[in-house]
Amino acid sequence: MELDRSTMAEWVGGCSRLLEPFVEALRRHVMSAGKLHADDTPVPVLAPGKCKTKTGRLWTYVRDDRPWGDQSPPAVWFAYTPDRKGEHPKTHLREFTGTLQADGYAGYDVVYEGGRVNEAACMSHVRRPFYELYEAHKSAVAKEALERIAALYVIEDEIRGRSAEERREVRKARSSPLLESLKKWFEESLGKLSMKSDTTKAIRYALRRWEAVMRFCDDGHLEIDNNAERSLRTVVLGRKNYLFHGSDAGGERAAAIHGLIGTAKLNGLNPEAYLREVLSRIADHPINRIEELLPWNLAAELAANSRRAA
Repeated sequence: MELDRSTMAEWVGGCSRLLEPFVEALRRHVMSAGKLHADDTPVPVLAPGKCKTKTGRLWTYVRDDRPWGDQSPPAVWFAYTPDRKGEHPKTHLREFTGTLQADGYAGYDVVYEGGRVNEAACMSHVRRPFYELYEAHKSAVAKEALERIAALYVIEDEIRGRSAEERREVRKARSSPLLESLKKWFEESLGKLSMKSDTTKAIRYALRRWEAVMRFCDDGHLEIDNNAERSLRTVVLGRKNYLFHGSDAGGERAAAIHGLIGTAKLNGLNPEAYLREVLSRIADHPINRIEELLPWNLAAELAANSRRAA
């Protein structure tokens, strides 16, 4: 059966309206964490009456403490905004207290003011420009930077899943000396490079944020990098398929559904099966017990249904 695009869009819109209580419950769960990962990505949005697109933004906030053995359910909350102004993360994180792991976007600076939220940098953002330099020019400096950073990731692979205290002890003993050596090497390398070179820019980016880069060594609850980027992969893939959102309202609907799909995946669920189950129950489910239908609370039941069907 062929369906008109506008009909399908209205169905998706209707589903997103039904799912609004879940999205709010998801947001509360995510913001109650002591550590969050944050990132954002541009999305094309149709500009009304102009027959062309503008650039909106999807923001993602991830709660996932499984790497240090915590049993709290992992979750991701998405938010849509029509631009990338710094006021948006400030609004999104107004209730959050703890440590934020993110890139160096200046819009987060206002979030860190006052000390309610601490900054932890992302090593993958430190690494990325060196990787690009090595791929493009086989730069010797970039190669050494990559090798030094790779040694830090070897340690992280060894301690993943251990307690926060164990992770902190190992990092203080092994990672901190490597980072101090890396910093010294960065500073020495600057004296040998052109002030305007891309390698100089990459090193200065790391040194400007060095305190935040080092923070994961002092706290075993933190990660070496920002895993929020992984939750944005489906958005990046989607851009190649749907091309653009039809409106700002469409962006908000996309954010709602991306969050539920991403959280279902984090909890080992088939997103389609989860959404089907929720949409079949929502009409009769008490609003004050909405948490019962969040992905981690339905995981065991859906797994049992899947086994029976098999």
